[in-house]
Amino acid sequence: MDFEIGDKMQIALTVVAILVVSLIGARILNAVLTRTLVKTTEYWRVDKTKFNFFKNALSFIIYSGAIIAIFYTIPALRTIGVSLLAGAGIFAAIIGFASQQAFSNIISGIFIVIFRPFRVGDFINVSGLHQGYVEDITLWHVVIKNSENKRIVIPNSIIGKETIINSHIADKRVCSLIDFEVSHTANINKAMELMHNEVLQHPKRIDYRTEEELENNKPEVSVRVINVSAMAVVIRVSAWAADNEEAYGMRCDLLKSIKERFDDEHIEMPFNYAQVLMNEKLRN
Repeated sequence: MDFEIGDKMQIALTVVAILVVSLIGARILNAVLTRTLVKTTEYWRVDKTKFNFFKNALSFIIYSGAIIAIFYTIPALRTIGVSLLAGAGIFAAIIGFASQQAFSNIISGIFIVIFRPFRVGDFINVSGLHQGYVEDITLWHVVIKNSENKRIVIPNSIIGKETIINSHIADKRVCSLIDFEVSHTANINKAMELMHNEVLQHPKRIDYRTEEELENNKPEVSVRVINVSAMAVVIRVSAWAADNEEAYGMRCDLLKSIKERFDDEHIEMPFNYAQVLMNEKLRN
């Protein structure tokens, strides 16, 4: 009896030791690799995306090894494992069905790291549903930090099927297209001039033109009439910024400043009016 209790105690201590070693080992490894990432990206320009994915993969291997070791340590679990392997056909079918999505996420994550439609630190828009900065790419999912400082977690297999708009591939500069509607009776040329000047005066505006475009005297700010409807004339001005964050702030500022200039210069914007006509008999 004492012998059995001693064996069980030894098994319990072994399981606890495996769990403690795996948890501490994974955390130490994660801390060391994170510190190494900071140094290597600063001096050697190592890709953060591949490094983070490699770090997450190592943690997964450590935890998987711990689970296998626990199964091997506990005789009852080892017996169950042998029994399940004996009925490998049914077991394989169950495991295959249950792990299909998991393996799909892993494969999709590997493809994301290899083909790099986006990287850690990129600002992306996922099918117009979610947008923000890519914070991490794990074996299972992609973590996106949005403008509200919330984390959006999307499984790799899902994001791999979506249309991604990446604002950081090749060129971080962003062109904001700002549209204003003015009435048909408004001075169109004056409205275009006001919009042009407001963009030129904004401190976050950048000159995107190439040397060839400068030589050809291409205007720095483009202002055009893009549509004429029964209700209004639509004027669009383009404003370039260094990146998506700068572009967002600049766009908000320009919407406010242009509206205020229109009010000051009496540039009328169209509004919906309801005209009620009453029959002469109803008036009496």
